[in-house]
Amino acid sequence: MSTPRPVGLVLAPFRGLRYDSGIDLRTVTSPPYDVIDDAGVEMLERASDSNVVRLILPRDERSEGDRYLRAATTLETWRSQGVLRPDPSPALYVYEQSSATHSQRGLLGALALTPPEDGIVLPHENTMSGTVSDRLALYTAVEADLEPIFLLYGGGGAASEVVVSPPGAPLVDVELSDGLRHRLWAVTDGGQLDAVADDLRGRTSVIADGHHRYATYLQRQAAAWSAGRGAGPWDAGLTFLVDSSQFGPEVHPIHRVVPDVEAFELARRSEGAMQVHDLDGDDLSAGLAALAQAGRHSFLLVSGDGGTLRLLTAPDADRLAAAMPADRSAAWRDLDVSVLHAYLVAHVWGLVDDVDTVRYEHDVDAAVAAAAASGGTAVLLNPTPVDAVTAVASGGERMPRKSTLFTPKPRTGLVLRDFRDA
Repeated sequence: MSTPRPVGLVLAPFRGLRYDSGIDLRTVTSPPYDVIDDAGVEMLERASDSNVVRLILPRDERSEGDRYLRAATTLETWRSQGVLRPDPSPALYVYEQSSATHSQRGLLGALALTPPEDGIVLPHENTMSGTVSDRLALYTAVEADLEPIFLLYGGGGAASEVVVSPPGAPLVDVELSDGLRHRLWAVTDGGQLDAVADDLRGRTSVIADGHHRYATYLQRQAAAWSAGRGAGPWDAGLTFLVDSSQFGPEVHPIHRVVPDVEAFELARRSEGAMQVHDLDGDDLSAGLAALAQAGRHSFLLVSGDGGTLRLLTAPDADRLAAAMPADRSAAWRDLDVSVLHAYLVAHVWGLVDDVDTVRYEHDVDAAVAAAAASGGTAVLLNPTPVDAVTAVASGGERMPRKSTLFTPKPRTGLVLRDFRDA
């Protein structure tokens, strides 16, 4: 037997497993597993004995395997106690996350799995085997999808219309600790579900977040078929699908930190390879504004003490062309993160391009603080446009690691997908 290969993008309804309506969602939901540190786990555990962190990041000091068994036992206990309850009917769920300045909406459903070579679900980052092994062991033990992956697609059809005008009153309407308002509607009407399916079938999508979880889905499916289990709930995975042209995410850069090398030194090494602008004073806000104004292939160097700001722009065309890998597409070579790593870090600055030499931070303040702690430099970037991510992914390539941050990420614990209800 071989695994099924769906024709097109298929997002099917399922019976969501959700917290009982009498439970305060502010105490039991969490951020995604990969952004929670040890202190965060402890804080969430203190918030409630039923916090979903006990499923996604279970702790058991006796042995590694016991962690996964503990999560499975916890899920079973919560179901039997009525902490978690399956919805009565299969549905696609319209899910909204909104603030005063931004609103993101999409569809939660069961995505029919398809490998990247089919060109339907396109990754843009590589995965690490250790993380996939951990998620695979957990998801196999619980036989459930605990967190959705996050997909983007170009919309404008029936699926988008459902998202714009969801039916009835929301199942959930709550402001959570992330400061966002979260709303959830169930779409159960057969005609609407058929229209959504017809609309999505001919489309492709890009993974915005959840590359490791998608790799986990595929490995779990392959293992089930290899074991002779045939078709089943493992042929799909919980997914949040967002029309990037309406209600799409905000896109943020992931900044770099070069420890032990001051900004003035990196600027000195950049002379002749980039245009180097010595910004007056230490006004970081003005520096960021200048970076945004400069546009593509521009980088802001900030010393850890904030006293040195250098703006790098306009790389030398001949040197840049010589440094960039010839086997990469034009779309990949045009990315700011590609220029930074292949040209500046390795070619101009003469540094080893690894995670010890070039580190990653998700926001400006954290990058500057990390530079200060290491006596080094924060290298600040502009965000990568969504269409640039799509262009690279559509060509079957992967972006440099930690290239783009899409926010907000779906909140964990609002909807789970348990195989018993699939």
